[in-house]
Amino acid sequence: MTASASLRRPINPDDLNVILATDCGSTTTKAILIEKVDGVYRQTHRGEAPTTVEQPVADVTAGVINAALEVGELAGRRLVDDNGLLIRPAQGKDGCDIYISTSSAGGGLQILVTGVVREMSAASAERASLGAGAIVLDVIASNDRRRPHEQIARIRELRPDMVVMAGGTDGGTQKHVLQIAELIAPAKPRPRFGGNYKLPVIFAGNRDAAALVAKTFDDSITLSVVDNVRPVLERENLAPARDMIHDLFLEHVMAHAPGYDKLIEWSDAPIMPTPGAVGDILQQIARTRNISCVGVDIGGATTDVFSVFPGSDGKPVFNRTVSANLGMSYSISNVCAEAGMPSVLRWVHVDMDERELRNRVKNKMIRPTTIPQTLEALIFEQAVSREALRLAYIQHKTFATTLKGVQQQRTIADTFSQSAAGASIVDNMKLDLLVASGGVLSHAPRMEQTALMMIDAFEPEGFTEIAKDSIFMMPHLGVLASVHPRAALEVFERDCLITLGTVIAPRGTGKHGQLCFEYEITGSGWKEQGAMTCGELKRFPLDVGQTARVVVRPARGFDLGNGPGQVVEREVRGGLVGLILDGRGRPLMLPSDRNECRRLVTSWVKALDLYVG
Repeated sequence: MTASASLRRPINPDDLNVILATDCGSTTTKAILIEKVDGVYRQTHRGEAPTTVEQPVADVTAGVINAALEVGELAGRRLVDDNGLLIRPAQGKDGCDIYISTSSAGGGLQILVTGVVREMSAASAERASLGAGAIVLDVIASNDRRRPHEQIARIRELRPDMVVMAGGTDGGTQKHVLQIAELIAPAKPRPRFGGNYKLPVIFAGNRDAAALVAKTFDDSITLSVVDNVRPVLERENLAPARDMIHDLFLEHVMAHAPGYDKLIEWSDAPIMPTPGAVGDILQQIARTRNISCVGVDIGGATTDVFSVFPGSDGKPVFNRTVSANLGMSYSISNVCAEAGMPSVLRWVHVDMDERELRNRVKNKMIRPTTIPQTLEALIFEQAVSREALRLAYIQHKTFATTLKGVQQQRTIADTFSQSAAGASIVDNMKLDLLVASGGVLSHAPRMEQTALMMIDAFEPEGFTEIAKDSIFMMPHLGVLASVHPRAALEVFERDCLITLGTVIAPRGTGKHGQLCFEYEITGSGWKEQGAMTCGELKRFPLDVGQTARVVVRPARGFDLGNGPGQVVEREVRGGLVGLILDGRGRPLMLPSDRNECRRLVTSWVKALDLYVG
């Protein structure tokens, strides 16, 4: 059977031995082959080809076939027939059992969000959109301080793939919800792809207002009504809106992008937006291991941060943010401007001329695909990445909060202003796993560089495992988890994640040279004990698959998870970097004096042997 005959047949996970998965990115289509080897699923081969969504080809399936041909050649397996179609099901050395895909080609899924109160209903709709893998173009709300004509002008400027509307609790106000609808209707937003289909609008607000909202729109809009994202102030209900976004993404957006109608027909499972698939696999890992985790994907223009932490009710809550102005090529000047060059240079331990660095930044924007050719260029790029990651994480923690408005209902004015922010649910002391992805992290010459970039930027506290995505495989595994969770988890653990090690870092600060904590480390046949002073960094060899028993006694004022000054005993896992003891304190503060700062950073570089020679 070939791809053209695919009719989304029922999938029996037990029958899947050969799985082909692709991720159609903006520039590159990445394909991986997953095979059952000795009863266990493993990622066996990988290939890639340029994405062909633009002219002159304007057919995304051409890039998919090219990537599949490369994978097939490496695997010694014929995946594409003479007519240029994928061969299914697998028979001997021919074909695959299923084909699945994710996509962010053409700029990914782009959504306009509207709501009544920016900090409440609109924030909930934004969370639903981001969780579905979208880029949120803008948030229009009654209290966003723009006048109605400015809001209408903004809606007309944008070319969203769909609009997500929210507002009002069920049974609550209808007036303000209708006012938002009356902004969208005259603005007549135009879809990004194709002019011959109706723009999808999802209404996820007060259910009592749905009929009135429907009357506001003409036949240029396709309205879908789902359950309220904020049925009551105290609770969010994001799943219905998120599921509808996925459905409309396939039905409308993808179907009108070049060649995607064929790709949808080929795929044995619904195509997912790339960031949505990454979020799904992280949630799957968090549920399976019963842990809290943070993942980051830093690109050339944007940085995505994903997190799973317990909410106020103890249940895991997933959040995703997109920092659209923080990246390592197209947005590198934004990072330097927002952080400030002195903040970037504090991570640099060698002498650099600031004027030359500013020219380097401009050259990177002109030639975004270039990579560092000298050690000095590498050190500077990794310094910029620390600031990009740090700023993106600050934005993420600001967004990933408890629900706002719940305990702030003294007056109507209080409810609508909501100046007090909800508390962030992101707690670095509860963070169990930190996952790195993106070029500057995944392709760093040494694993130690990736580990320290993540530690410096995210400042994990207590005991935290650090890992990186080997070849940016998480999108493929996210969509695979929707049809075969066990296979996705097996490949994630064995082939996707490269374990770097464990970092132990206390919360609290002290003067340099002051006692931070004492430690005893007992491994297989060896034992280390000693003390860490404030500002110190140490590494101990603890390889992949090895574990050690660690007892730490924090000094007064320092907390490693059991409270200030309380002893903690834990078993830790090793990795390619090993076990890192971090006595630099939290929050991490570097000296303002440039020479003193360079001496301190140099000691950290030597402790982890970051740059050989």
